[in-house]
Amino acid sequence: MSTLTHPADPAADAPGVRPRRGRGPLSRRGRSLLGVVPFFAFIAVFLAIPTLVVVAGAVTSDDGGLTLDNLTALSDGYVVNAFMRSIVLSAGTAVIGAVLGGLLAYALVTVPEGGLLRRLVSAACGVLAQFGGVTLAFAFIATLGLSGFVTVFLRDRIGVDIYSGGVWLFDLPGLALVYTYFQVPLMVIVFLPALDGIRPQWREATDSLGGSTWQYWRMVGGPLLAPAFLGATLLLFANAFSAYATAAALVSQGSPIAPLQIRSALTSEVVLGQQNLGKAMALGMVLVVAVVMGLYALLQRRTARWLG
Repeated sequence: MSTLTHPADPAADAPGVRPRRGRGPLSRRGRSLLGVVPFFAFIAVFLAIPTLVVVAGAVTSDDGGLTLDNLTALSDGYVVNAFMRSIVLSAGTAVIGAVLGGLLAYALVTVPEGGLLRRLVSAACGVLAQFGGVTLAFAFIATLGLSGFVTVFLRDRIGVDIYSGGVWLFDLPGLALVYTYFQVPLMVIVFLPALDGIRPQWREATDSLGGSTWQYWRMVGGPLLAPAFLGATLLLFANAFSAYATAAALVSQGSPIAPLQIRSALTSEVVLGQQNLGKAMALGMVLVVAVVMGLYALLQRRTARWLG
């Protein structure tokens, strides 16, 4: 009697060939997940572990026991003032950057999508949004510093001294100007997809019903773009609130904002019993950014309903 083989198994008659295993859906899914292992490793090393260190240090005393003294010290006047200045600075630059960047993004929408102007501006915004840190601080010092070429030109050729009322570049006004420099292009990058999602048919429908431009933006375009605009503004706030390198390079003396106050607590001599105050302040910044990014995620989810 001959042995019947299944027609779907052409390798069954081949001598010495074993049936292949491990080809099921679970095996394929496991191999596909290998690609995200480096990403999760990066998140664990540079986000999860540092956050756990900050949380543990914020509730740890000098002798290694649990304490709430570090968190209680956050109510001290100089700590509260540093956080308030950071919040005001971040909120102000976020609003200015959102308005100016939103207008620039709207101007880009009016030009052809594949045009040279739009491609150049989009590329420039992508570069300038990442142009920060020590390099950006040096650029402003070389341009608007006490011996910067713009400062010298205005003083020697036009007779205008931009520092007649004080050296504002190395204080909060200077930080606000520098932060706005990278907030505007970041707003263009974040807000431009929302503007691209506005369909021309909606404007045509408003015009066909006798609606004006004001009515279109008040009743159609404005409500649709509001979640995306607010979400982008929150993202700008978090971006400015967590910025450190630019402020550290620009402000050489004092600690006017929270990141610089944390640096001072971690690198200088601290008051006895408050060695972990810097980690407690860092925990406060993590909580503020977490709340802001949570609201940003909610607004982005609402925007995705019509943008998709």
